[in-house]
Amino acid sequence: MIISKNIKDGKIKVSSEGSNSMITFYNKSIDDSMKLLDVNKSGLKDDEVTQRREKYGYNELEEGKKLSAIGVFLSQFKDFLVIILLAAAIISAFLGKLESAIVILVVVIINSILGTVQHIKAERSLSSLKALSSPIAKVLRNNTRIEIPSREIVVGDIIYLDAGDHISADGRIIENYSLQVNESSLTGESESVLKHTEVINSTEVAIGDRKNMVFSGSFVTYGRAVVLVTDIGMNTEIGRIANLLQNAKEKKTPLQVNLDNFGKKLAIVILAISAVILVLNVIRGNSIIDSFMFAVSLAVAAIPEALSSIVTIVLALGTQKMAKENAIMRKLHAVESLGSISVICSDKTGTLTQNKMTVQHVYVDDRVMEKDKLNNENELQKKLVLSSLLCNDAVTIENKEIGDPTEVALVNFGEIYGFDELEIRDKYKRIAEVPFDSDRKLMSTLNEVNDMKMMVTKGALDVLLSRATMIETSRGKETLTDDHKKEIEKINKDFSSRGLRVLSFGYKEITDKKNIWVEDEKDLIFLGLISMMDPPREESMKAVADCISAGIKPVMITGDHKITASAIAKQIGILKDESEAMEGYELEKLSDEELREKVESISVYARVSPEHKIRIVRAWQEKGNIVAMTGDGVNDGPALKQADVGIAMGITGTEVAKDAAAMVLADDNFSTIVKSISNGRSIYENIKNSIKFLLSGNTAGILSVLYATLFALPIPFAPVHLLFINLLTDSLPAIAIGLEPHNKNIMKQKPRNINVPILSKEFGLEVLVEGLIIAVVTMISFHIGLSTGDHSVATVMAFATLCLSRLFHGFNCRAKQSIFKIGVFANPFVWYAVILGVVLLTFVLTFKPIMGVFEVVPLSISQYAWVYGLALIPFALIQTYKLLFVKSGGTAGERL
Repeated sequence: MIISKNIKDGKIKVSSEGSNSMITFYNKSIDDSMKLLDVNKSGLKDDEVTQRREKYGYNELEEGKKLSAIGVFLSQFKDFLVIILLAAAIISAFLGKLESAIVILVVVIINSILGTVQHIKAERSLSSLKALSSPIAKVLRNNTRIEIPSREIVVGDIIYLDAGDHISADGRIIENYSLQVNESSLTGESESVLKHTEVINSTEVAIGDRKNMVFSGSFVTYGRAVVLVTDIGMNTEIGRIANLLQNAKEKKTPLQVNLDNFGKKLAIVILAISAVILVLNVIRGNSIIDSFMFAVSLAVAAIPEALSSIVTIVLALGTQKMAKENAIMRKLHAVESLGSISVICSDKTGTLTQNKMTVQHVYVDDRVMEKDKLNNENELQKKLVLSSLLCNDAVTIENKEIGDPTEVALVNFGEIYGFDELEIRDKYKRIAEVPFDSDRKLMSTLNEVNDMKMMVTKGALDVLLSRATMIETSRGKETLTDDHKKEIEKINKDFSSRGLRVLSFGYKEITDKKNIWVEDEKDLIFLGLISMMDPPREESMKAVADCISAGIKPVMITGDHKITASAIAKQIGILKDESEAMEGYELEKLSDEELREKVESISVYARVSPEHKIRIVRAWQEKGNIVAMTGDGVNDGPALKQADVGIAMGITGTEVAKDAAAMVLADDNFSTIVKSISNGRSIYENIKNSIKFLLSGNTAGILSVLYATLFALPIPFAPVHLLFINLLTDSLPAIAIGLEPHNKNIMKQKPRNINVPILSKEFGLEVLVEGLIIAVVTMISFHIGLSTGDHSVATVMAFATLCLSRLFHGFNCRAKQSIFKIGVFANPFVWYAVILGVVLLTFVLTFKPIMGVFEVVPLSISQYAWVYGLALIPFALIQTYKLLFVKSGGTAGERL
């Protein structure tokens, strides 16, 4: 075998008979690892460091190519509808119609600015990843220990780690002194990992089980170690996540896809109609310029260029309400996706659980008791609690918890019974200790207790039980028999099967000694067991139940062990049967097609990697689901970006998770997601109603012009009339409709089918029928005006009727049900918009200084009566139909 020093993807390659296979260091001895990297225990020399930096580069994360702010802004103009509108603006300006050009450009530019701001905010993930690295590292160079910036670490460096250090590179542990590392940002496990130096004889080991390795982005919680650096920068595990984050594609929401497709089709249809009208008007003797300007005006009026901005405004207003309920939306268009969510892939630690180890049960005096059922008057139970505080280094000061999470849990357990750890340790002073060691799996302290010296030992049950000879019960001290051991092991097995971590406690009296050694950890008196876990959040069970009742499938994806994950999942209602749980190594063996077939039957995934999370999310998406992914760690970043709605935790979440997510939970409360989904569903319905209002009104205008053209009638509107309608009677009512109060019954429905577009045949038919009704009354008004023999009067009457009927139609578009069922005044914003529209129209029709600008002539009282009467007919017809034939979706009192 020939060792090749060529590096690819940050791993040493071994060439053998022309083929390459990847070397991993966790299954190599320390000596072999150092030989592979050509390092000795004196560390690297300066010239070696220079050579390796030239080969491997600096220890930093690279950013992908990013568009400048101007580039992002310009990219917003690629939309087909925007291109059409820009062409119309240019033509209008060329022909001297500056008002048309300005109106179009203002709307387009505002939309582009909004899109640019959102894009720039969403692209900070890699900067956050960089910030995770420790700025200073302690390394051995030229046989001397020095401190250097962490970016200057190279492969082959020997680095020193101490409690509290952030780890700056991946490496193989070569010396270990009770090292414990928190890898939650990579693996999702809240519990610190106890490290060792032994070879792991396996070729497929999850990151969380590579206990002879350390990884960049994690930090040391206990002990110290000497580490051989095996990977730096983008070749570390956190670097691989950064690559995934760069390559994970953000999906367009269903609404964006629908509007994009609809916009292209609508623009083509409108341009075709405008072209036909242009040709017909020229044939009938109208001037080419006048005919062309009318066709352009019709196109501008008919194309709902305000649609995108109105949707954005409605979404933005919806997000304000959600923010008050602790759901912060980072990406506006993800709001409507919330209503379509059918699967929530949730991280366990810190999301469904409290991210805090908590004592659950104790076993003492042959009894299992809940954590809060102990009796302080019982000397044996009291001794167990005191022992857990004495053989313990954790403290809580001013609500700040310092120490190993399991020891902190014991301190909090003592507080339940009024024991302050500092007072207890001051009263029963520690004389000596034997620190926890990964080999013997025990910790012991020697304390002065009531004029005697007592050694308290805690640790793994199998080790402690093998070193105990006695057991203490209420009957006194007894010889530890096989029957005792079987009973204790049975209790321990029961705890473990429920995903609980178990610590055992023993003690013995020490005489004539001022120190203790490992050799003293024998002939112990067994005292009891304490079980603990990271418990579910109180609200998680209800939130999961609400999800299920709303037709949403909750799935737990975690780096934790299968037993622990399954226990939590059962407790909160996600898991019903063990067959629904799968480990990462099992998932690894499945092809993408096999995973798609199996994904619906799996509710819990344990010991997963970032790649697994993306595969799971993608498998659900390929089954036609809208997927939400919750998480808080660096390891969640790529999957949060891949998901349709990435949801990060605001309190415990890393900046990487927050920046990759579309939504951040300010309170880390899983139940907030349920409220957000309810809001998302309601917002989507409101947006749909706003779109219906816009399209039905535009359809009415097109049908009116088409009717007049086909029947050789005069042009019913002046170009400025169309622009007025487009500017002042579209936007405000549409926004007001988007503010319709939410219906609480919406969560009793199943998620919206993403395969049914918002612009479905049923929706299109409603738009056409309602637009036709408005067009009919508009043309009746036009004919009444023509009967006077004055084309100007007919034009003004048609314009006023179309304008008013569209305003009144805003009431029809508030909901599927009649306004008399949902509450006439339940949405005051529609009233404000309609009243303002009527006032503006009246101002244009009656204020002489501007009547000429809008090509308006005075109308008689009878003509005004016709205009208002005809404008109310569509409202009356549609409301009557809804009262008679549309079932109620909830009374006004049920609307939130």
